[in-house]
Amino acid sequence: MPNRPTDAQQACLVAHDLAPAFAERAARHDELGVFPKADFDDLRAAGLLGLMVPERLGGLGATFADYARVAMAVAAGAGATALIYNMHASVTGALALTDPELLRQVGADDAALDARDRILADAAEGALFAVAMSERGAGSRLSRITTTYRPENGGFRVTGSKAFVSGAGHAEAYLVAARADGDEPRVSYFLVPAGDGVRVEETWNSMGMRATVSHDLHLDTVVDAGALLGGVEGMTLLLAQVMPQWLVASYAAVYTGVARAAVDAAVHHLRERGLDRLPAVRARVGRANAAVAAADAVVTEAARRVDAEPATPETNRWVWRAKLVAGDTAAEVASAMLEAAGSSATRRGHPLERLYRDARCGALQPATSDVCADWLGVATLGGDPDRDSETPRW
Repeated sequence: MPNRPTDAQQACLVAHDLAPAFAERAARHDELGVFPKADFDDLRAAGLLGLMVPERLGGLGATFADYARVAMAVAAGAGATALIYNMHASVTGALALTDPELLRQVGADDAALDARDRILADAAEGALFAVAMSERGAGSRLSRITTTYRPENGGFRVTGSKAFVSGAGHAEAYLVAARADGDEPRVSYFLVPAGDGVRVEETWNSMGMRATVSHDLHLDTVVDAGALLGGVEGMTLLLAQVMPQWLVASYAAVYTGVARAAVDAAVHHLRERGLDRLPAVRARVGRANAAVAAADAVVTEAARRVDAEPATPETNRWVWRAKLVAGDTAAEVASAMLEAAGSSATRRGHPLERLYRDARCGALQPATSDVCADWLGVATLGGDPDRDSETPRW
């Protein structure tokens, strides 16, 4: 186990040190479709579940750019592990990096901010959080979800079903998006603890990212008032539009890391078999190298802008660019590397075969590449990409 980092900058080095062990376990986790427990034992022991938590609460105080570097390093070892880790960071990062004064302006009080600090402190102590947003038939469009909440016993009853919940059954709590019961269009976030009234249905048997165990989650449970994130109802759609990085660009770092892993696996395979002497093969590797470097640059620039100028229109364009470029690059690079390696690399258990399947999920994961491209197209043509479309983005 590498030394525990003392700050966010060291965290990336620790993640790089952990990646080989993740890679060694990845084939078995993928084959069985099981949660990568040993990987998360390592991440927890290294303090990386507290990456986004402020130092005053026991974390490493990382920025979005710090997270992006760590996620790329983890994904270079195991994409599924990085994707689960991304969900956890999406919860802790959104809580930690949202300005408290902004929360106060929209109605958050001291009790809500204290509840936020308790959640973040739990993460620094090793609690793992998951995201339960998508639903069958609605996908990730928050305005179409059917999970509901209503006041009950001083708290809220949350009722509904979620799909694609990465880490389902292994998280201490779930970030659940739910709409107010009745005619009001409010959509709110709740951090719902695992336990009574929260049931995992083991439905996940996917082509790629198999070890994310992204099972369905069924909820009929009462949570206390502190479970309402921010302490204010109806903020979810606004935050998705104004600060989309945790719903869009955070995935980009993961799939850029997967693309890099595909190139590395191909290089090992090609050298081992002497195929690296073929000009056509070298050309494929050269293009893949350039494509990964370009995706890395786009993700890095988007992350820099998120830290420097969050929520500006130009920053948000970079956020959507990052997801589009990373998702498409991962799929294209993994496919090219598999073709360069030849049919022997398509056998189950070969790293490139697994990486190809994992990489193919990048363009399909919300926001999909088509949705990202359409959003950017509307923006480039002078429209409002969150409103000038036939169906709601969120």
